[in-house]
Amino acid sequence: MERDSSSDEDDDRQNLIEQNETKRPTPRSTTFHIDDFSSRINPRFNYKAIFNKRYLFAIFLPLVIVLLFFTTDVRSLFATNLSTLKWDSFSDQMRESELRALYLLRQQQLGLLGIWNHTFNNLSSIQSNSVLNGTLSKLNSSSTLGNQDLSHSPLLEDIKSAVFKQISLNKEIQKVLLSTHQTGNLSESGFDVGNASLDGFGYDRCRKVDQNLSQRKTIAWKPKPNKFLFAICVSGQMSNHLICLEKHMFFAAVLNRVLVIPSSKVDYQYNRVLDIDHINKCFGRKVVIPFEEFSEIKKNHMHIDKFLCYVSLPQLCYVDDEHMRKLKSLGLSMSKPDPAWVEDINKPNKRTIEDVKSKFSFDADVVAIGDVFYADVEQDWVMQPGGPLAHKCKTLIEPSRLIMLTAQRFIQTFLGKNFIALHFRRHGFLKFCNVKKPSCFYPIPQAAECILQVVERANTPVIYLSTDAAESETGLLQSLIVLNQKSVPLVKRPSRNSAEKWDALLYRHGLEEDSQVEAMLDKTICAMSSVFIGAPGSTFTEDILRLRKDWGSASLCDEYLCQGEEPNFIAENE
Repeated sequence: MERDSSSDEDDDRQNLIEQNETKRPTPRSTTFHIDDFSSRINPRFNYKAIFNKRYLFAIFLPLVIVLLFFTTDVRSLFATNLSTLKWDSFSDQMRESELRALYLLRQQQLGLLGIWNHTFNNLSSIQSNSVLNGTLSKLNSSSTLGNQDLSHSPLLEDIKSAVFKQISLNKEIQKVLLSTHQTGNLSESGFDVGNASLDGFGYDRCRKVDQNLSQRKTIAWKPKPNKFLFAICVSGQMSNHLICLEKHMFFAAVLNRVLVIPSSKVDYQYNRVLDIDHINKCFGRKVVIPFEEFSEIKKNHMHIDKFLCYVSLPQLCYVDDEHMRKLKSLGLSMSKPDPAWVEDINKPNKRTIEDVKSKFSFDADVVAIGDVFYADVEQDWVMQPGGPLAHKCKTLIEPSRLIMLTAQRFIQTFLGKNFIALHFRRHGFLKFCNVKKPSCFYPIPQAAECILQVVERANTPVIYLSTDAAESETGLLQSLIVLNQKSVPLVKRPSRNSAEKWDALLYRHGLEEDSQVEAMLDKTICAMSSVFIGAPGSTFTEDILRLRKDWGSASLCDEYLCQGEEPNFIAENE
């Protein structure tokens, strides 16, 4: 049985092989037939199916991996993902830090605003408190601020300016930080920088001074017909004479007289620098007349009926013999000058209106009282904005219309709206100042430092320079006026140039090359400046300050050069 079974298996195997061989297809003649090509190369391996899918996969997978390895930087793929993760984490930290900084800035801003609102704004109410009025008045009277109230003291204004700058800087920093957290008009952090304001207004350290014109104390000027006060002014230069004229107007108003302006033959030619008609228009009546008009009225009898001198020392009426001869050369006769009282210009006495009335009230038609530049009568009235007389103008004695227009054209051409004016007097000032205690003549480097402090406070790009200094001094001064590594130009009026038209009005009316016209033009430009720095002890400066006060252009930053300081070096006297 074993044999039979074995025989059967052999028969079956034989049958299967034959069957497979009979079923194999006849090979076709194809150029790229893989099976045929393989069988012809090596028929032994044909039956093992080496091209099975599994074997193909096993063969080509390593090849693909090798190709990828050499053609692709695999490490960069992983590195990029890691750096992205790190950047996202760092960005979140930055965002969180910025929001925290915004929060801290906001708290700082609220604190600064609290200082502003509760300290500075309440100062005026504290001053008005009757309990403190006496104390504050003592503080003011004993300080170098004179009659300035504490709320407008330079020190407090500097502190207020510093606080305001910090608030503004805080606000700018918040805007920069907040710009990266805003979408459209919405803030991601919830901050609203726009709400950080000072009760809706800004702060200007060098703002205009409120002159309180409604509080002026004035008297009316209603002269009697044919009653005249003959003005005599001989002290100093033009600025002194203008101050003398202003005081004469006050005396004329008190005595109810028309003021006679001096003749150009014995004084300055006032009609070239002043508008006399302007004064009369301010009062709505004729209160001043030029000498020429007076001579027409009194052509048959030009006589000073009463010559009573306000000043007695060092010279009667403060008029020398030369000036008396000039007056007589005009055809003017006069009575002998007499002193009204003992009055020394070196030690002037304070006088009142009643004192003036009691001494100088006469029924005579023409009265003269001599030079009154040094007179100290109701000084608080005289120094008021607009002066002590009731009128409808800003000021009475002011530059002529032609000079005003020329000054405006110069400012438009060279300076612009925001500029500092500096009166820098040097010629003859060294000896004059060194007699004073303390001296008012400063070395140029020290003066430059003082000027730069005002420039920084006022934030102005240019300085108008009115000076009699030599080019060597102004050149050194210019080289030292440097703020934040930027030179601040000093501008002086240039010489006549036909290509420039700002001064054409003066030439058209024959006012060119007149030293007094040029001086008044300088004054006018200075009076129109944003901030003015004056020369201490100069009446030129004092007249500019008067104009600024009357015109309403006076600034809280106006000051004398190096105010509150002494020169760091003073030469010995002869």
